[in-house]
This record gives sequence, C-alpha cells and structure tokens, in this order.
Amino acid sequence: MPADQIQYSEKYFDDKFEYRHVILPADLAKHVPKAHLMTETEWRNLGVQQSPGWVHYMVHAPEPHVILFRRKRVEEEKAPQVAPQSRSQTSSRADVCA
Repeated sequence: MPADQIQYSEKYFDDKFEYRHVILPADLAKHVPKAHLMTETEWRNLGVQQSPGWVHYMVHAPEPHVILFRRKRVEEEKAPQVAPQSRSQTSSRADVCA
C-alpha cells in the first residue's frame, strides 16, 4: 500500500482540541469504512502514522478520502509560582526566633 503517498495537514486549533486532516490516495480511501469512524488500529493499518491520542472524529461525505482527526489540547504546565514573603512576615519570623 502506498503509505508514502498519504498527505498530512498542519495542525490547527481551537480552545479545546487540536485538529489535522489526512488525505489518502484513492486505493487506500476505498478501505475507509462508511458505517463507522475508525479506531486507532484501523487507521494505523491503512498506513496513517501520527503520535498517540489522535481520534478519527468526523466523516465529510463529499470527500471520503479526507480523514478528520482531533485530540484534546494539553496546555504546557507552568512551574508553580512561589509568592515572595512580605516584609511583615519576615519580621514576625525574626521576632519568633529572638
């Protein structure tokens, strides 16, 4: 199967998901099920290669060779901010130690 002929879009985003679409050549597109969305195993067996987490979420009937994928957006985790101590907290500590 011509997996090297599969075309991958750039990723695009909204506030909840990142998306991409994959365009299959005609000889692979005929293997896309018409009755259900594909599982990860099914689309990988067609030769689609992507990182984990992508889900086939919609069929666009006029273009069955275009497979639409999405996955939840994961915001980069920020390091916790340590609040600076106020002057009164510092002096009260000195009073306790004295």
